[in-house]
Amino acid sequence: MKGDRVEIVVDAGDTTKTYEVVASREGRRVETAIRRGVVEVSEVTRAGTAVRTARFMAGRVLALVEHPMARTDEPARPLRDVPRS
Repeated sequence: MKGDRVEIVVDAGDTTKTYEVVASREGRRVETAIRRGVVEVSEVTRAGTAVRTARFMAGRVLALVEHPMARTDEPARPLRDVPRS
């Protein structure tokens, strides 16, 4: 969903660097995959085509933080009134 984002913190020797991949348009999402020592974060369309991909060596990744956008299509559940005796 638009607004989903993933932050990647990478060890860059004596410092750390932070990268961010964001779903920039409606209908896109951010997917994360870890394969063969590589962390891959991609912005993907509805059809599954990768628009943008960031790859990092898994040994250098310190943190991978997903920030999902609040979903508005889910109906709000009202609190139930509990009768008092």
